[in-house]
Amino acid sequence: MSASTAPESAAPSFPASDSPVAVVCVGMAGSGKTTFMQRLVSHLYTHPDPTQSEPSVSKTATTLPYIINLDPAVHHVPFTPNIDIRDSVNYKEVMKQFNLGPNGGILTSLNLFSTKIDQVIALLEKRTKAPEPVKEAEQTTVEFMTNSGKEKAAAPAPQQQVKHILVDTPGQIEVFVWSASGEILLSSLASTFPTVIAYIIDTPRTTSTSTFMSNMLYACSILYKTKLPMILVFNKTDAQDAAFAKEWMTDFEAFQAALTAEEENGTFGGDASGGSGYMSSLLNSMSLVLEEFYKHLSVVGVSAMTGAGMSDFFTSVQSKKEEFQRDYQPELERRRADREAAKEATRTRELDKLMKDMKVGGAGTKPKPQTRKDEPETVSDVEDSDSDDMPDYQAHEDDEEDEEEGLQARYQQALRDQDQGAEDDSFSRYMQAAKFG
Repeated sequence: MSASTAPESAAPSFPASDSPVAVVCVGMAGSGKTTFMQRLVSHLYTHPDPTQSEPSVSKTATTLPYIINLDPAVHHVPFTPNIDIRDSVNYKEVMKQFNLGPNGGILTSLNLFSTKIDQVIALLEKRTKAPEPVKEAEQTTVEFMTNSGKEKAAAPAPQQQVKHILVDTPGQIEVFVWSASGEILLSSLASTFPTVIAYIIDTPRTTSTSTFMSNMLYACSILYKTKLPMILVFNKTDAQDAAFAKEWMTDFEAFQAALTAEEENGTFGGDASGGSGYMSSLLNSMSLVLEEFYKHLSVVGVSAMTGAGMSDFFTSVQSKKEEFQRDYQPELERRRADREAAKEATRTRELDKLMKDMKVGGAGTKPKPQTRKDEPETVSDVEDSDSDDMPDYQAHEDDEEDEEEGLQARYQQALRDQDQGAEDDSFSRYMQAAKFG
């Protein structure tokens, strides 16, 4: 499966309100990412308007999500993916054939799958295309005259347009985010559909200030690596309320008070032995640095187990989709234009180099005339040619005639020289016979 680069085709045009959105779920292992994906699917099935908290029944057909599973090592998923990497790549066979470990097997499986990203994008474009209106069957003349044919078989309902593309990624977050295949998959999605990153955080494990700050730094690195809108999803709020995290992100003094309390209680960073002054100073500084970073994030507390907060999540998705179309899409188009210009410049440079190598001149240059140098005819000619470091390709016709006369004179002089040994004399007679015989 190969396409090492993202498709360069322009994104299909959708109305701003009806354009499908791709939600890519990333998160640490054990953060409840796969369960969160299952809750997203369930919420979309039972809520015609996913931004509403109460389930309802729609008069029209429910718009189903399009699900992609990119985790090749998972044994079971609680949802049915439309595109599953396990159908294309055998994770255990990859480990066996290439003698790899678990992480290397996942990375290689993603690399193999990314080579078919053009086919994946083609399927997504087909499913997200707005359905064509169904025309009613017209009556024939006989049916009209006989007043028959009114009750015809109902036309099949048109396939609903997909509005949500849900992507589940491997638990080894660095394998996906910082790999070439992950960049290909994300850039391909972002170049075709509005794309939002949902970073899933395990809330009960983030109650300590050091763990919280580690998660924030991780989220910051993912945001600036992918250059896509991000939503922080504090999962498992049924076990731990996420109000403390939202307060720490909006109120620096609250985070500083929590940090001081941990130092005084001797439980800094969740360790009963306490912490050092260096760590406290570092966390204080990092909280100030990330204050600007927090302003560009949407924070949502959800429970994948109970479904609480899912409507707030989809409200944030809608907001981030509008932000993508307003801020990120022009930047992506500019980067695409820069890549096309760079490719065109590279093609021109390579063509010019090829033309020069073929000695036919580059673009806009006139090939230089080259004259053929005669081969040496005597031993002295060979010695003279060896003494020249570079052949003279710019000799004129008059110089060539003088050179031929000089060669003939030296050749005749060599034949007249009778003081050479017997071997040289026989060689001269042989050359004279071959020349004039």
